[in-house]
Amino acid sequence: MAQILDGKAISAELYEKITKETEEFVKENGFAPGLAVVLVGDDPASAVYVKNKGLACKKCGFNSFEHKLPADTTEEDLLKLINDLNNDPAVHGILVQLPLPKHINEKAVIATISPAKDVDGFTPVNVGNMVIGDECYIPCTPHGVMVMIQKAGLDLTGKEAVVIGRSNIVGKPQSILLLEKHATVTICHSRTKNLPEVVKRADVVVAAVGRAEMVKGDWIKPGAVVIDVGINRTEDGRLVGDVDFASCQEVAGAITPVPGGVGPMTIAMLMFNTLDAARKAAARK
Repeated sequence: MAQILDGKAISAELYEKITKETEEFVKENGFAPGLAVVLVGDDPASAVYVKNKGLACKKCGFNSFEHKLPADTTEEDLLKLINDLNNDPAVHGILVQLPLPKHINEKAVIATISPAKDVDGFTPVNVGNMVIGDECYIPCTPHGVMVMIQKAGLDLTGKEAVVIGRSNIVGKPQSILLLEKHATVTICHSRTKNLPEVVKRADVVVAAVGRAEMVKGDWIKPGAVVIDVGINRTEDGRLVGDVDFASCQEVAGAITPVPGGVGPMTIAMLMFNTLDAARKAAARK
């Protein structure tokens, strides 16, 4: 039976550390880290994420600046807001909640965020620096996954890692972070042939494809670490990941649940990046 990698417990440890370090930071610098979150439209899932990020800011002692804009906000107005936030010294991190309404160019919006305040790690500058191994803000979900793998006690050197999914938010950056830790990485996607056979080779499996319970227990190498990034709502109302938890738990050495696995880690790493951004801003003064 696999070890359960409890994202709630691991993130609670991180929050405790971040909160303590924030108290020390405020004493030393006279201001708190500030995170600005921009929500365009009224997507229910996005609204929940924004609310949770605000609660996390409060927990850590950060200032939270929420900008909720109507769905018909123009791209020009959104870019103006981002530039205003770029120039606001009280704001150290900027997060634009995705997805955006279709009439807004997502790439243009992300590119407008100052790399120094890009605590999501999505701007071309931060992505480029990550690829070449320079200092950057690492995207929060892949960063959280790496912390969980570390908690599983796995040395990635020479291990085979399979990432299922090639999104810019998870799959691609995840593969780069695994490679940086000396794993041999395979990225799989909808056109990968013999997917179960490829996954079966892996010492680490990261599933981030958005298909409910796709990865089955007989795909998993005995003792492998299985990280489930997916979150899907089934027809009967259950919340499940991309991994069939029951069957994979019987084979894996360690596994993340859904919910309560990677999800809590994503916001914790956002807080981690925001505190780091505030420290760098203080050092520039």
